[in-house]
Amino acid sequence: MSDMSDTNGRPAADGYEISTDPSRLDAARIHHWLSTDAYWALGRTREKQDRAIAGSLNFGAYDTASGAQVAYARVITDQATFAWLCDVYVDRSARGTGLGTALVTAVRDHLEPFGLRRILLATFDAHGVYEKIGFSLLDDPEHWMALRFPGGDAPGR
Repeated sequence: MSDMSDTNGRPAADGYEISTDPSRLDAARIHHWLSTDAYWALGRTREKQDRAIAGSLNFGAYDTASGAQVAYARVITDQATFAWLCDVYVDRSARGTGLGTALVTAVRDHLEPFGLRRILLATFDAHGVYEKIGFSLLDDPEHWMALRFPGGDAPGR
């Protein structure tokens, strides 16, 4: 793996670059990935996904040879105190290359200068990926609560 990228389209992992440029996002591909292959977003509508993209800080990872988007991550943040990392997805063709780790590292490094108190995320099965970057289980999960609305994405999670 080569040097980690900042988010200005520089190399992130061999053959890939990461960018926060919203004009590079392939919204149709992102929607397809999440609505058909991501347990937390199965069945999400394109309209809902487009609204999520519009209201978020988005990170795309791109194949440097073809320019095709191969991974995505989305952050909801006030850029002062809090961020929620979500919708992290790496195309099946790019898995196992270190791209997921590079993508989340780029997110962390992009957010670090804001002086946030914490970045949260939820994962069912990728704890090891996030632990490599510095994420850990909540110290006091009993302090956290959630308000769930009927009809939201991924009921019960």
